[in-house]
Order: sequence, then C-alpha cells, then structure tokens
Amino acid sequence: MRYLVISDIHGSESSAAAVQDLLSFHGADRILSLGDVLYHGPRNDLPSDYAPKKVISLLNPLKDQIIGVRGNCDAEVDQMVLEFDVHSDFHRITERKRTIYLTHGHLDISRLFVPVPGNLILSGHTHIPTAEEKKGIFWLNPGSMTLPKESHPRSYGLLEETAFSVHRLDDRSVYMEIHF
Repeated sequence: MRYLVISDIHGSESSAAAVQDLLSFHGADRILSLGDVLYHGPRNDLPSDYAPKKVISLLNPLKDQIIGVRGNCDAEVDQMVLEFDVHSDFHRITERKRTIYLTHGHLDISRLFVPVPGNLILSGHTHIPTAEEKKGIFWLNPGSMTLPKESHPRSYGLLEETAFSVHRLDDRSVYMEIHF
C-alpha cells in the first residue's frame, strides 16, 4: 500500500488542489490527512489563497480515499461540511509487519496509544518535517503543505511499505527520507 500523507493545509486552495495531482503522480492508494484542514488558526498567518469553501469542494470528492484525524484547528463545524473524518483524535492502521498510528500531534500521545518498536507514528502540527527513528519507533511528520516553519519548504509525505519520504510541494523532489 502506498499512502500520500498530508497535513496542515489550513484552508489553502492551492495546497488542496495539489492533493489530487500528487495522488496520481505518486500512484498512491490512499490519503492520510493529519489534520488542520480548513482553518488557519490564531497563531498562523492567513494563507494568501485562504479559501476554505474551495478546499471543501476539492477534497470531498476524494472522501473514499482519505483517512483523517482531527487537528487542533479543526472544529465540530468542519465535520459538518467535510465528508471524511476530521473528528477522531487518532487512527490506527494495521499492516503486515507493523502498526501505523495517525495523530495530529497536539495531544499527549501516551493517552492515545502505547508505541511499540517497529511501529510508525505519523503526526503533523509542528509544520516541521521529520523522519527519524527513536528506540525502534519511527516518528514521521510530512511538514505543512501551506505554512512551513523553521525555513522548511511546503511539503507532504509518501509512506510506502519500507520507507517514508518527505517531498517539496513545489517540485515534488525528495526532501528527506527514512527506510524501515
């Protein structure tokens, strides 16, 4: 299974518009959305192309391909307009060799699940891409498609059976990767 991993769109029309193209370009089977889909949040600048209604119309047609979790900027009203889940604090996917945990990253992870060596934890929230292994657990963050921090590029992730890579949104090139 190949997953396109997106996070922190924050209402950006261009970021949402890129999702369908990226899905096709990478031949991904599903989309893992790590939250903060529509609202920019009080600590972030308003994206230049902020258009939540357009984001809704771009992502809802992909609803059958999206597995999502709630970000700290996602509200109850967002679930009323989005046809894929943005209400769950975490989601678990069991694959052949490991378990993949999805969370936005703003909640205490120990309340959500117990990490086990070999498993993958995907989160967003920080807007900083990460691909690292600590004590046998893989901590993966695709960064932000809209509002990157600490001089990182706008980015997204690609999760495959044996690797996770972060790609620059502007040219789809690999920015960082890790193999399992």
